[in-house]
Amino acid sequence: MTRTVGRLLAESLAAHDVDLIYCVPGESYLGLTDALTDVPGIRLIVCRHEGGASFMAAADGRMRDGRAGVVLVSRGPGVTNAMIGLHTALHDATPLVALIGHVERKDVGRMALQEQNYSRLLSDVTKGVFEVTQPIQASEVIARAFHLAQSGTPGPVAVILPEDIFDLPAEGPVVQPSALPKAGPRSEDLDQLAEMLANAERPLVLVGGAMAACGEQALADLTRLAEAWSLPISPTHRRPHLFDAAHPNYGGYVGIRVPKPLMDEMKKSDLMICLGERLSDSISQSYTFPAAPQPQLPLVQVWPDANEIGRVWRVDLPIAADPHAVIRALLARNAPEASEGRKAWVKGLNTIHRGLLAPEWDKMEDGVNFGAVCAAMSRHIPADAAVTSDAGNFSSFLHRYFPFKQTHMFLASNVGAMGSAVPMAVAAALRRPGKRAVAFVGDGGILMTGNEIATAIREGVNPVIILSDNAGYGTIGMHHEGRYPGRPYDQAIRLVNPDFVAWAKSFGAAAFDVQSEEDIEPMLTQAFAVTDRPVLVHVKSSAVQASAYRKRTMPLPA
Repeated sequence: MTRTVGRLLAESLAAHDVDLIYCVPGESYLGLTDALTDVPGIRLIVCRHEGGASFMAAADGRMRDGRAGVVLVSRGPGVTNAMIGLHTALHDATPLVALIGHVERKDVGRMALQEQNYSRLLSDVTKGVFEVTQPIQASEVIARAFHLAQSGTPGPVAVILPEDIFDLPAEGPVVQPSALPKAGPRSEDLDQLAEMLANAERPLVLVGGAMAACGEQALADLTRLAEAWSLPISPTHRRPHLFDAAHPNYGGYVGIRVPKPLMDEMKKSDLMICLGERLSDSISQSYTFPAAPQPQLPLVQVWPDANEIGRVWRVDLPIAADPHAVIRALLARNAPEASEGRKAWVKGLNTIHRGLLAPEWDKMEDGVNFGAVCAAMSRHIPADAAVTSDAGNFSSFLHRYFPFKQTHMFLASNVGAMGSAVPMAVAAALRRPGKRAVAFVGDGGILMTGNEIATAIREGVNPVIILSDNAGYGTIGMHHEGRYPGRPYDQAIRLVNPDFVAWAKSFGAAAFDVQSEEDIEPMLTQAFAVTDRPVLVHVKSSAVQASAYRKRTMPLPA
């Protein structure tokens, strides 16, 4: 049989090491799904919503050491549903390729059924939009899409595939992947960096997203660097696993609204190094530390893409390089003897961090304090588990009370999209067979994408889902209270929820109910003993404690 464009596309995906494709089936790309059945090694994961599929693909792109995740969706409603995952991947610097079915070429511009102009629609949530209009372009476009998605600052790229092109005869060979260029640090930049580190008494090292893609050896070398140069290391927003929370050089987690005692101490720093971190409003505490555009302290930024460095902040030493290369270069140098002041600085930050980890929560009358659940998790989540988190105030307790290790994998939506936790946990279970995947989610987020439990059942993977149910959009309530104190807001945030235990069991999952703090340990023990199906742990959380906790310990920036 003559090779079709659909078959050529499938072979091109295989050439780019694609083994999992997340999709919701659509008639606009039947020619590709048919061809995929004849290409071994590619598994099609059929999801229940394109938003869930795109979250899974974004998570997959985070777990593949720089290789892109892939989502396949139909035109119109399919791609608009999937845009939440593209937005997440763009802000998270995650490589992702979105394959999108389109109307037949002869109907373009006629406002055909579900037709959209994807170059305009996706211009703000992708690095590029390519359309295959001729059979001879098919494999070349796939290669270009993967190259762009994975190079520089990684991100999402869309490939538009008209419905009538798949069954046409294919022309040309499979275009193989191109080697990705990697920038290296200049020797003069390394000299200046070493001098700045040697002269600083209170340096602060923020470690972010580009380090997450460098692999296990890079994280081990980061630990060696912290020890050799006596540096405090602070993982940034949604990257808590990049440095071991039990290490004496751990300098505290820099997420949204850092606890005041820690931030007050951090502001005494005399040098900030952003190692694989491109910075954002969340990490900089709403552009106050470092201040934008002119930081209040010397700033070094190491990021693999020169175009990203200095985009918002004035940087004293910009280094466009792979952060692991910078770490290796510093390790090759003789580190100066740490002064007593430097040692005291590292110890002081670590002492505050350990104090924040210590169990401290109030007994609540209207439900379980979720902090107690997150603290108990250290006794149940294995050291090699993937942990995912949805957006919401409940996640503050996870980041404060759960001690992450470098052997963990943490996945979430950096842009703060609700609904990411359950799909990402399903993706983690698929990508890392034999290892636990644990999702933390609120009652708002779980009814957005919790239907992907059905995908887990279909694919035979068994994530554990920890559900904080306080019958409301708690984060919005906190913000309303902070902005309009004393004004009623209950009507705008209250939720009417199903019986979540019965709901989970209806999928075929196991389910457990935590109604009091006394239930936490026995229910978690039973939940983690289940290994043959997904598990939901429903926690009847306090509706008061999240807002009170954030107001007391994490005040909004002035």
